[in-house]
This record gives sequence, C-alpha cells and structure tokens, in this order.
Amino acid sequence: MLFAFYFYIMNYNYIINSHETREKEQNHYQRGNMALQTHSASHPLNLCHVKTRTLIINRLYIFSHSIAIAFLIYYRASSIRTLIDTKTQPLIPHLLIFIAELTLSFIWILSQSFLWRPVIRTVFPERLPEDEQLPPIDVFICTADPEKEPPLGVMNTVVSAMTLNYPARKLTVYLSDDGGCPVTLEAMSEAWRFAKIWVPFCKKYGVKIICPEAYFAERGVDDEGLVYNDEFAAEKVKVKGEYESFAHKVTKISESERCRSNKDHSSVVEVVSDEIVHTQREMPLLVYVSREKRPYHNHQFKAGSLNALLRVSSLISNSPYILGLDCDMYCNDANSARQAMCFHLAPISSSLAFVQFPQRFYNISKHDIYESELRCTFKTLWSGMDGIKGPCLSGTCYYLKREALYMHHLPLEDINLKELKECFGSSNDFLKSMHQKHGENMDYGKVLSDVLLQEIKLLSSCGYENNTKWGKEVGFRYFSVVEDYFTSFNMHCKKWISVYYMPQKPAFLGSCTTSLNDSLIQGTRWTAGLIEVALSRFSPIIYGPSRMSVLHSFCYAWLACFPFAFLPLWILATIPQLALLNDVTVYPEVKSPFFLIFLYVFVLSNLQHMREIHSTGGSLKVWRYEQRTWMVKGITCHLYGSMYAIMEKLGAKEASFLPTNKVVDDDQVKLYERGIYNFQTSSMFLVPLCSLIILNLLGFLMGVIKIVFERDYIYDISIQTFISFYIISMGYPVLEAMLLRKDKGRITTSVSCYSFVFSIFILFLGSLLIMY
Repeated sequence: MLFAFYFYIMNYNYIINSHETREKEQNHYQRGNMALQTHSASHPLNLCHVKTRTLIINRLYIFSHSIAIAFLIYYRASSIRTLIDTKTQPLIPHLLIFIAELTLSFIWILSQSFLWRPVIRTVFPERLPEDEQLPPIDVFICTADPEKEPPLGVMNTVVSAMTLNYPARKLTVYLSDDGGCPVTLEAMSEAWRFAKIWVPFCKKYGVKIICPEAYFAERGVDDEGLVYNDEFAAEKVKVKGEYESFAHKVTKISESERCRSNKDHSSVVEVVSDEIVHTQREMPLLVYVSREKRPYHNHQFKAGSLNALLRVSSLISNSPYILGLDCDMYCNDANSARQAMCFHLAPISSSLAFVQFPQRFYNISKHDIYESELRCTFKTLWSGMDGIKGPCLSGTCYYLKREALYMHHLPLEDINLKELKECFGSSNDFLKSMHQKHGENMDYGKVLSDVLLQEIKLLSSCGYENNTKWGKEVGFRYFSVVEDYFTSFNMHCKKWISVYYMPQKPAFLGSCTTSLNDSLIQGTRWTAGLIEVALSRFSPIIYGPSRMSVLHSFCYAWLACFPFAFLPLWILATIPQLALLNDVTVYPEVKSPFFLIFLYVFVLSNLQHMREIHSTGGSLKVWRYEQRTWMVKGITCHLYGSMYAIMEKLGAKEASFLPTNKVVDDDQVKLYERGIYNFQTSSMFLVPLCSLIILNLLGFLMGVIKIVFERDYIYDISIQTFISFYIISMGYPVLEAMLLRKDKGRITTSVSCYSFVFSIFILFLGSLLIMY
C-alpha cells in the first residue's frame, strides 16, 4: 500500500513540474518559427497519445505487486526475528536471501517509473515550412578503430547521411576519425566521388533505402511507388557498377598496412569537395576531422571526440541542430530529419534538447538469443520516459539542439568575456560563433582559409580544454564512459526536455552484436559507466529529485542501479542450493499462506513481462531469451563491470574504452541465426556461469532425491528445488555446450574442469557459511 501511495504522490509531483517552462531566446529563424507556431495552433506538427489501456494495466500491476512485496518483506523480517529468538536454524542464509529480496524490490520499485505513463507520438512532416525556413543540420559520425570498424561500412553511413531528404545547403556531414588513420581520409574522398552519383540518383527517382550497401543488397522493401522504366533500370545498373567500383577501392585500401590506429598525431581537418559542387552547394558539405592525439593525454574517448566536432563545426557550418550517428548506424529513411523538425519547430522547441529515435538492426535473427535488439529499452523503457520528461540519449540516432550542449543561457548583452573564456576556452572565433547564424564564418566557394584552419586546429588540439569547463559543464560530459546517459541526465537536471519518436519504418539501421563475447564485453563497459555514476555524488537517486520530477529521477536511477542485480542473482543462485544440500529450509513450506505470496510474486512478474513482450510484437521465445540473458549478464558482465567501477573509484583502475567489434564473422553469424550460443569467449565469463549451473544441478538432484525418498520434505523444500530447476532450464544451453556439443562454439573441456573445481570450492566454503 505504501509503495502504491508513493507512486501517486510522484504522479502529483510530475503534474506540478510539467507546468515549469524554460524561457530561452531563439537567435535564429525567429520570424519563421513565429509564423509556424501560429499555423500550428490549428495544424500541429506532432501529436502525443497516452497509451491508456497499457497505463491502466501497468498501474493495477504496480498496486497489486506492491502489496505482495510488502507481505513478502513482512514474512522475511518476522521469520528472521523468530530465528534470532529461537536459534532453530542458521541465521546467515536467511539474512543473505533477505538482502537479495530487498535489493530486487528496490530495483523493481525504480523500474515501475517507466510504466507509469507510456506514450506514443505522431508527426506531420507535410506541415513543415518551406525549405528556405528549415534550420540547418550538422551530422556527427564517429569512428575510432579502422580494424574493428571497417571503412566501407563507415563510408556507407557517410553517404546515407548525405542523401537525407533535406536542402543540400543546410546539411553538413562531419566524420570524426579518432583512429587518425590516413586510409579513412582516402576512403572519404572515394565516398565523395560516389556520393556525387548516388545522391542525385536517389533524389531523382525517390529511392527509399538511401544506404547504397543496403539498397543493392536488397535489405527490406524498396522502390515502393516508383515507376519502373527503361531509363530507371539502365541508370540503376550504372549506379550499381559505380558502387561496386567504389566498394572495391575502399576495401583494397582498407587491406593495406596503413589501415591501423594512430594515437600520436596532430590535428587534421579537411573539407572533402569539388570546387564547382562546393560553390553551388548542390551536395551537402563533407568534412573530415581527426583531433590531435598524444600518448600522454587523456582524450576522454567518444565524448572528447564529439566535443572536438562541436567546436570545429562551429567555425565551419555552425548549424543549430546536430544529428549524432555511430559509424555503423546508417540512415534508412530519408525523411528522419524532417520528422525530427516536427518537434524542434513545434511550440515546445524552446525547452526541447533532443529527439531520440530507436536503434534498430538489420541483422537481428528470429532467434535473438543475445537480446541484441534491445527490445525492452527501445519499445518499453524509452516510451515510458517519454511520458514524463523524455528519454535519455542513446549514443546514436538523435537530433540534438546545439545550444543544449552549451548548458548556459547565452546573453546578447553585458557579455563577460573573461567568464566565457574560463568556460569555453580561449578561442575568440568560437565565442563569436555562439552568437552567429549558420555558416557565417564559411565561404562555400573556397576551401578553408589558412587563418581559419589554424583556429580550427587550435579547437581540436589536446590542450584546448585545459582549465575550461568542457566535459564538466559544457558539451558532452566526461565523468563516465556512458557519456550519452550522463550528458542527458545533466540536461534534464537543467530543465531541458526530450522526446522519443519511433516511426513505423526504421529511421536508422545498424549492425548488432552476434556473439556472446561481444555482448558481454559491451555489457561490461556499459555497466562500469553506469555504476560509476550510481556511486558518485551525481547518483540520480540523490542528485535528481531536487532537480527533476521524482519519477524521472527514478528512471535514471534504475538505469544506473539495475546492474546491482548481480548481487541478488549470485545469492539466489547459490544460497538456496547450499541450504538444500545442508538440510536448511529458507522458504515457507507449501502449506503456509506465505507460500502463496512467493508464488504470486513470481507468477505475476513473469505474466507482466510476457504481456509487455506480446504488446510489442514478441513471442514466448523472446521471454525465454530475455530471462536467460538477464541471468547470464547479471552473473558475468554486471559483476565485473561493477567491480571495475568500484576499483576505479578506489584508484586501482583507469577508465578504458574498447569499441564493439563490427567485423563480420561468418561462422558466428551462422550460429546466431540458428539460435545456437557461441561460447568462444573468455574463461573469466564462462567459469562462474558453468560453476553455478553445476551447483544448481547438484541442488536439483538432491531436492528430487529427498522428495522421492523422504515424502515429508516435499512441503519444506519445494521452492528451493524449483529455483534450481528454473536456473537449470534457463541455463540449458550451457549444459549442452559442456556435455553434448562438438562444434567450435562449445565450452572446452578445460573450462568445464575449472568450473567443476570452482563449484566444489563454492560448495565447501558455502556449506561452512550456511551452517554458521
């Protein structure tokens, strides 16, 4: 009851906070926006719809589940008190399980904020103003390692961004090459030459799939509504030949010895263009940026790269809006920019920081065993946050207002130059750009002047950010490796809002992880960054409520704290089993009324999960895959990521960043498409996983033996036996890989032996602990 009442109080806080507005001056396109807002009164650019049916079901679930949890906590507290008085059983296993139940309950309470007010949005791009009144957009694409991020895939992303359905003079594409590889610049020159053929072809015939690789690979439905004639067919064949030539050239230079990262080099900034096209701006501007890197300098990973792009672009195009893309996330729908402008040009635009689109993937298997689709995040969580004050940044697929990154109101009068330089750095040209319109520094008929180029190289140098507020109060934040999460958290704390738009046709498509190894490494990196925030003074549960609505701060708190579920998972995967093997009962017997409470909590939570999956178009298989992935990641990467973050806090480790491998391995893809796990990963991940499966197998066998031969035990140990059975059923692929499989993706005999030894160690050490 208390939990449910608390959520109603939070809803009241949300209603009060929703009336707060942020007054900001609009320096550019003011006249166009005023006319647009007058028109929007009768013809809005977007609509927001509350999912009323889902909302009612969610709140009923929250209410009933809260009552069940309250009874569960009462049972556990009263039973521990009884054990302290009577000393009939060991106390430690009961205390540990109570800690696990309290931790899971706390994480569950935070997670319900996502379910409180889910919404969906609709846009009307046909109501946008004429092209002359549309604001310019800069596209930021980041790549870091040409060996893990093949240049051909990166160039396809670049070309797709240049093909967006947006005025060419108002579109500038930047590629940040954090690897400092000369091959990437050469590949960009080839991409520019091909784009001069590809972009006009797409615009002339209305091609709907604007990434050339995807178009010619015939991914998805294309050319709907196009008139097929001899001219189109002939030109398509010609363009396909040009693409094959382009792909061959890029692949060839990518195979050279020069295709490797360089961590010690000066700044390189180059506009890739032809003088004639450059003068007429028939094509979007294409700019290569490789910031200065030195071995002794902390470059702040992706956030540092984005901030360098932010400064460099301010002296070239200085567009008020930025599209952020990962190098493997290509533009799939040419109209995404216009869809985003339906929000940025609406009446809410003065306080709108960014529009987040979902990440979708073209290589998702129908057997998504690694949960690579991130279904829960992009189909449930983000729409729930959108109903409060908006989702957090997701690292890619977002249209962001440049002003929001400056985090400061920019005064037009009484400017204190000293304070601005302490905040933004010493460049006078950059400070001027903050008050200038799009492209005022750039003569499109010429390449960058020597003077301007020197200033740009200063802005992209290692030492420019020294003694400034870049990464602290300005730009993308450096505090954590999850720069997207932490940056948007600070934006929302500053009263900015965001929106989430999920169109029927994917606006962007990328490549997902198709191996267990890549999935766990990625999960470890994300966990380390999130836990780092959770354990800091910026912890959303403490820092957030005074700066944003309580519900919104709970959303951010859950994102930061959910990896802590590794603790209850380890406890529930060991303690009940060890207790069972040592004749200790830690759950109520079947005859007890409290048995129904445990049963109710388990069944209701899984039914809610299944309903949520069904509502997003998933099947029962998805429920099984997501349950299994949650357990596997909790036992492995969430544990190691949390340990890594704690060690970093203690000064025993330094933050590091490894880009996810984008190189396609045909063998691992075949296993993924067949729904077979590839266990070719570190023994650091496999040994704990296999050891717990072995321990639960022993516990289950012991439980079955006791139930069969000693009938009196059936009422006492049913829950403990079921827990072991449930873990074994979810971990069956691990058992299969240990005992039955002979292919390359199996678990090796040596890992199985190490796991058996480790499980015996847990058994003996745990038994001593249990009996205390």
